Order: sequence, then C-alpha cells, then structure tokens
Amino acid sequence: VCSHICRSRTAAATPHLYYLRKTMHYQTEQRGHPHSPDYRIYFKTSQGKYISPFHDIPLVVETEQGNDVPAKKPKKNESEVLFNMVVEVPRWSNAKMEIATKEPLNPIKQDVKKGKLRYVANIFPHKGYIWNYGALPQTWEDPDHTDKETECCGDNDPIDVCEIGTQVCLPGQVIQVKVLGILAMIDEGEMDWKVIAINAEDPDAKNLNNIEDVRKSRPGHLEATVDWFRKYKVPDGKPENRFGFNGQFKDKDFAVEIIKSTHEHWRALVQKQTNSGEIAW
Repeated sequence: VCSHICRSRTAAATPHLYYLRKTMHYQTEQRGHPHSPDYRIYFKTSQGKYISPFHDIPLVVETEQGNDVPAKKPKKNESEVLFNMVVEVPRWSNAKMEIATKEPLNPIKQDVKKGKLRYVANIFPHKGYIWNYGALPQTWEDPDHTDKETECCGDNDPIDVCEIGTQVCLPGQVIQVKVLGILAMIDEGEMDWKVIAINAEDPDAKNLNNIEDVRKSRPGHLEATVDWFRKYKVPDGKPENRFGFNGQFKDKDFAVEIIKSTHEHWRALVQKQTNSGEIAW
C-alpha cells in the first residue's frame, strides 16, 4: 500500500519490499547513487530472481478469473478492474526517471541526453511532476503502428500513467490503480498517450470513477495537466507539445481500449511478431 511504503522509506542503498495485492511480492535493488548516470533500480522476486518491470509484472491485477485485459466493460456488480502501475517519478520531483527499455532487465534509471542527466523544469506555478508518474507494465506504444485518429506512430515505450492520488510514492513502487481517462499527447510527432488514474488505496478512489468525476471534484486539475504537458519541454528549447482531440480528455472506456491495444502490441513484441528494435528483456 502506497501510504505504508512512504512511511517506511529507508536509506538509498537498502532494498525495498513491496507487495502486489493478489499477485506476487518483490524487492527493488538500488545500485549506484541517485542523481548519477550509473544509478539503477532493479526488480526482484522475494526468492531473489531478477525480473523486468516492463515484461514480468502483470498489467492487470490478478483475480480468480485470471489476468487478461477485460474484453468488455464489466457489469456494475463486478469488481473494479485494477491495473498495476510502475512508479518512475514521485510527485513534486524533477529527475526524469524511466524504465530502461534498451537495457537487460529494464531497470529504472535517470534519463541522459547529450551526456547530461535530465531534469524537468518547474513550470510555474508547479513544482516538478504534478502527479506520481510512471508506466503500465506489459504495454508498448509500437513505433510502426499509426494511430487512426491522430495519424501519429507510437513512441516505443510502455504507456504512461499520471496517478492523481494524495500520497507521494517512491521510484520502483508498484501500485494498483483505477483508470479514469486518457490524454492524447503528441510529442515531437510521436503518439504519447497519458493515462489518468488513481491509486485504488487512495481515500478518494471510491469517489472517482471517470474523468468527469475528476473534473467536478478537483477543479483545474485536468487543465493543469494539459498545461504542464504542453510546456514542460519549452525551457529546454523545444516547441510546445500538441494534442489529439483538441486537448480534450477521453473517457475511461476509451482509455481501456487504448490500454488493450498497447497490451496487444506488447504481446506481438515479446512473441517476436513485430520489429523489436533495441528493446531488451
């Protein structure tokens, strides 16, 4: 649970033990020093076996019915479908941490560009990332797939998630989230979907079930999200990012369909039915 983990934070060199509800437990092993090019966060099972947060953590929180992405919208009396999210960047922080898709075992590392560690600027009036930011495992935005709505290809990464709960999480933490909606960002011509979700353990989770609930209960939050994504690269000399659907958030059902699509692209990737490029396992 996010709140428990955050209270029990220890020294950087100490492994953390996290628990996935109804699935498995695992450890994160940190190597190197934070804010250095060689810093890595590796993932292991409780038995000490190294795993990939990209390929080995299930996308959907397992239930008695299995762990496939639901083929249709669940009935109202069925339990909420929850997705596992790998946290890369805690809210309010600036270091651009990410799953290293091209390295064996795909540890989390800080992105480096032109030999320098990457940090996002503070976009007034915000401080760093304005949500817990991360990715859904077992998803992949295929660079050879053209989105029919935006006519842009995927960015070659797992699909991104903005978790809007009240807790500040840790890099490498896995939380179970409720999907609420999605934003179609276009980053330098590439499709870069941003899923909006909330930690299922958050006190507000029971009251937030779709994107309209977010709009009503948190005035300005969605607008701030669009503004942040539009401008966050400008201090680095890049143009403003663009958006599909005129920057409007799409609803939960649309978001789940996009997640299903990226999960199928990931399946094709690991089954070597598509060009994997430099993607590692």
